[in-house]
Amino acid sequence: MRQIILATFIWIAFGITALAQVTFNITSVPANTPEGAVLYAAGNFNGWEEGNPDYAFSEVADGTYTLTFEPDPGTLMFKFTRGSWATVEGNADGGFLPNRTLEYDGGQLEVDLAIASWEGDSPGSSTAADNVSVVAEDFYMPQLDRNRRIWVYLPPDYTTSTTDYPVLYMHDGQNLFDAATAAFGEWEVDESLNALFQNGDDGVIVVGIDNGGAARLDEYSPWVNPSYGGGEGDAYVDFIVETLKPYIDDNYRTLPGRDHTGIMGSSMGGLISLYAAMEHQDVFSKAGIFSASFWFAEACYDHVSSQGKQEDMRIYMIAGAQEGANGQQVADMLAMEQVLLDAGFEESEVIAAGHPDGTHSEWYWKREFPAAYEWLFANVNTEVQEEASGFMKRVEVFPNPGGDTVYIVLPEEKPDLKCRVFTAEGKLVRLIQPDGRRMSLAGLPPAAYLIGFYLKSGQCIGMKRLMVQK
Repeated sequence: MRQIILATFIWIAFGITALAQVTFNITSVPANTPEGAVLYAAGNFNGWEEGNPDYAFSEVADGTYTLTFEPDPGTLMFKFTRGSWATVEGNADGGFLPNRTLEYDGGQLEVDLAIASWEGDSPGSSTAADNVSVVAEDFYMPQLDRNRRIWVYLPPDYTTSTTDYPVLYMHDGQNLFDAATAAFGEWEVDESLNALFQNGDDGVIVVGIDNGGAARLDEYSPWVNPSYGGGEGDAYVDFIVETLKPYIDDNYRTLPGRDHTGIMGSSMGGLISLYAAMEHQDVFSKAGIFSASFWFAEACYDHVSSQGKQEDMRIYMIAGAQEGANGQQVADMLAMEQVLLDAGFEESEVIAAGHPDGTHSEWYWKREFPAAYEWLFANVNTEVQEEASGFMKRVEVFPNPGGDTVYIVLPEEKPDLKCRVFTAEGKLVRLIQPDGRRMSLAGLPPAAYLIGFYLKSGQCIGMKRLMVQK
């Protein structure tokens, strides 16, 4: 009897397990789906592997596709791909499609689904400028054994000139140039740079690297956060330095030296940009750090301290007062600014601007991108910046802390020099043309300020920090 009961229990348990199946039926695919394409499911049930053969669909004779697998009960989150994130499904307009979700309670479940488009493929949906192109949909990342879409923006005169250009490497490539691939709006990097070029900017090449979807947090931090992941940042940065940059330098007319190479990103992209700039000061001389997620790994502060200043740098940080509880994002940024200064960087090398209306969003980063780019890359093709740097090192502002009046000692006469006074949050509060040494600050409340020094052309040649006390 015991054997019969045990056998019955085993049979029932086996039966329950066998019945724990989900079947996805894809009833229709976009008309431009390549013939013979293999479709895959990628989700939280398989580690978000976009081309896992165990989750490949079988094509049925009627042109539909089917996949049966055995997930654990719970909320299933997933997307469909043709084998890589570069060929992920899109919404009805060919734009970004959020993760699909399905509540699964166990047992057998069959679901009919349709793929509306492949992201970025819908005619007319792209907003990228004509001088933006995709280097490769599946550029191989040997350090991570993954593939990734890589974008490139070329200056408007690239095809008609023989000029070599500086290069800016940027993360979250989906969000930089094209609304069709941007989840929450695009930065409009191409539109901003094209407008600056028309107004006399020398131009820059921008290389956009798509994020890895579910692997984004892992790739954008070399440190592990026990709640969110991380830990692959070293390999990701090595990919940029050892694989991607050599490819770009070999295939495009670049200025490959560190003086002409920058890196920029927002949120977790800001965290990994600062890490890359500090870890590879021999490769990068400028970094744009937008709304950086320093909270993700407090070890980032120690990293800056331990690396210290090895080369001259330009580091442009922004954060919004609407980011984080009680403006925590701004506080974290200002803390990092102090760490950078303690690590040996000059005040003229670091800008930390807070904005009262800034939120953790693409519209904010889009708005602030042109100013950051202009400061980071100002006159990188000329000797003017070297002269300006030497000039600023000899500028003195005293007393500091000061009161209603401070004095500026210039190493040489510059009659067209103008000064702008900013709050620590980046708000312009005063325009001043000093008479050579005296500057009135009457009416400014006690606080920390930045004094920017500008030539007649509008070029900022440096900044000095000033404390005002009354």
